[in-house]
Amino acid sequence: MRSRLPLIGGVLGLALGIPAGLGLFTFIYADGASYMTNDPTACANCHVMQNHLDAWAKSSHHHVAVCNDCHTPENFIGKYLTKASNGYHHSMAFTFGFKEPIRITPRNLEVTEAACRKCHADIVQAIDAVHRPGEAMSCVRCHSQVGHAE
Repeated sequence: MRSRLPLIGGVLGLALGIPAGLGLFTFIYADGASYMTNDPTACANCHVMQNHLDAWAKSSHHHVAVCNDCHTPENFIGKYLTKASNGYHHSMAFTFGFKEPIRITPRNLEVTEAACRKCHADIVQAIDAVHRPGEAMSCVRCHSQVGHAE
């Protein structure tokens, strides 16, 4: 009697190999390794981000921060989990369509807000105390164009 093990192995190989191959192709085609760096030009690999990169280059933050400083958590694991999550969602959006203008997600807004508060802690504490004692205000509510105003 012939074993079905080679047939099962072949089907399993195809079931895993095709998605892995497509994922690897997409990663290479999209220059995925560049997103693991701190180079701001990586963010403009996609044409829809070019205006944001150009605006950042003219902004006051250009000399003190790169994209990752404001848009990823400071810790190593949080940074690369955020990059992986955003990369996955961005690849899905670019593959299956998205709406412009690009809007920040609630989770990424929290990350950005935390970055503002960390770098500008002394100012933020003073503003929070005056405007809403005991309740933090949103930096990006009033400063939505900071970093890459167009």
